[in-house]
Amino acid sequence: MRRRMALVGVMFLVAGTMIAATVHKVGDAALGTIPYGRFEKNEVCAQCHTDIAQQYAQSLMSKSFTHQWDEAEYFELAVPHAEKLAKVAGVKAGCNGCHAPLAFLAGDIPPKRPEEGSRANEGVSCDVCHSITGFEGKIPFNFNYIIEPGDTKQGVRTGTESPYHKIHANPFLASTEFCGTCHNEKDPWGMWVKATQLEWKRSPQGRAGITCQQCHMPAAPGNSAPNAGGQHHPDVRQHLFHGAHWPDMLNGAVSVAIVGSSDTVRPGKQTRLIATVMNIKAGHMIPSGSAEERVVWLDVNATDAAGHVYHIKVDRKGFKGENLTISSPGTMAYQDIGDIKGIKNFPGLERDGDVPAGDRIFRLPYLDDRGRMTVAQWNTASFGPDYRLAPLKAINETFTWELPKEIAPGPLTVTATVWYSRVVSSVARYMGLSEAEYMPVRMGQSALHLMVTTN
Repeated sequence: MRRRMALVGVMFLVAGTMIAATVHKVGDAALGTIPYGRFEKNEVCAQCHTDIAQQYAQSLMSKSFTHQWDEAEYFELAVPHAEKLAKVAGVKAGCNGCHAPLAFLAGDIPPKRPEEGSRANEGVSCDVCHSITGFEGKIPFNFNYIIEPGDTKQGVRTGTESPYHKIHANPFLASTEFCGTCHNEKDPWGMWVKATQLEWKRSPQGRAGITCQQCHMPAAPGNSAPNAGGQHHPDVRQHLFHGAHWPDMLNGAVSVAIVGSSDTVRPGKQTRLIATVMNIKAGHMIPSGSAEERVVWLDVNATDAAGHVYHIKVDRKGFKGENLTISSPGTMAYQDIGDIKGIKNFPGLERDGDVPAGDRIFRLPYLDDRGRMTVAQWNTASFGPDYRLAPLKAINETFTWELPKEIAPGPLTVTATVWYSRVVSSVARYMGLSEAEYMPVRMGQSALHLMVTTN
């Protein structure tokens, strides 16, 4: 009996050792567990997957570490803050779990600056995504992906072969949870500072089963590996990853329609306008992701018969925190940049950048532990009102406008435009970003034609 128990004990010990050998550390625990050399370089993948590699190379996925704002935010804000404040110390490594996963997994923290040309520059590389097998836990977030680099690459198609590597058909790569491992994020205060995949789950698109990949990696006829004898398929996933940095994704993502209470208006008299704004394309909130740095706003202007332009301010609704959703030039925010950089009595930067006074801003204000708006998402202790555009839901904004007495009689055109800026312009200028990072992109526009009469 003792001998049998001893044998059973040995068997459990061996089994336990085998299980331990196959357990992969995830999230913060994966730091420094896999050397750079375990991953293929992007250019190796490009030898066979020529067309897909070209698409990927033009995407923000390939520039997740080298992109100008991401570089500035990490090296000039996140790293100094992590070295100064214990509460956020984890972001020094953690940012790279998604922005420079090769460096994170190799333990190369902080990575060298992009100009030094380390493998961190490969960003979310081909082999990173195609080595992910699943995720740990119930919710995908904070790079809790399970990654197994090696000769077997993860894909979604069955019945295909490669002369260079093995292929494992893994439905996880076609799931939204795959995207959620990086596009959902909790900060050190436990706030969901990124929740794009979670937003999708609550959306009409999510309930209908329309996945992230169907919009950001659309399927088209083609050959994913033309230089390796690949087959033609009717539904090859395009590796475009189109998002906020592609105007074609922003254009038409939001619809706006403006109507008036009357077709005729008179100088010196009031008229009421209603603009209906709707997120008609995205299966998540607009803005989403790093919403603390995005600015989406509704701008309404009237042009009279003489060409004079009049800016019209939105009516207030009276909800708590509404002042954070209406542009107020001269209002300062982002004072925590001074804390991070050690600038005494830093007054902050203009909260709304170049957004005209009185325009409605569709935003989720991120607030630090002193209640000040921040663009440092890891420094978010609470949120202001969530006044963003939800999928397939409309918001009405009213404008009560008293026409100037000197307005020219004749045709009057009222134009409502929804604009998108990727970074608050005041922050972008302060951080030395190029204009391309913050110049407004039009998402939607509508015109109303009225007649100014003096009768």
